[in-house]
Amino acid sequence: MKQIELDKLDQRILAILQQEGRISNQQLAEQVGLSPAACWRRVRTLEETGIIKGYSAHLAPEMVGQGLCVLVNLSLQRHTIDSTAEIEQKVSSYPEVLQCFAVTGNADFVLRVVVPDMVSYDRFLNEKIFTLQGIAQVHSNFALREIKNTQTIPVGDAE
Repeated sequence: MKQIELDKLDQRILAILQQEGRISNQQLAEQVGLSPAACWRRVRTLEETGIIKGYSAHLAPEMVGQGLCVLVNLSLQRHTIDSTAEIEQKVSSYPEVLQCFAVTGNADFVLRVVVPDMVSYDRFLNEKIFTLQGIAQVHSNFALREIKNTQTIPVGDAE
C-alpha cells in the first residue's frame, strides 16, 4: 500500500477527527482555519483515498458485558498458504476477536479477544479456536487492567 503525502492541514484534520469523530464540519473548519466547503472537500478526499477508514464509538467493554480481555498467541503446525488463509478467514469472522495480527517470534498470530467471563472464554476456545485445523499451540494471557487503549495514530507533527 502506497503512503500518501499529507500537508499540515490534512494532518491537523486527521488529528482532530481521531479525537472527536462527531465534530461538525463547521467546527472542524474553524479549528483548522479553512472555509467549511474547503474542509469538507479535504475530509471527503481523505475518506475516498482510504486514509479515513470509517467512524465509530469507543465502548467500555465491561459496561456492555464484555469484561474479560485475553491476548491469545496461536502457533501453527506448519505454514502453507492455504492453511494460513483459512485460519485468517475463520478468526476474522469471530466477533469475540477484536484484533488479529500475523507476527514473528514465538507465535504466528496474536489475537485480542473480549468475552464476558472465563466460562465464555472456555467456550470460545473449545468451539472456535480448538476446531481450527493446523493449530499447534494456544497460549492465553489475561489482561489484569488496561493501561492504554487507543486507535489514535500519530500524524506528522499535527498533534
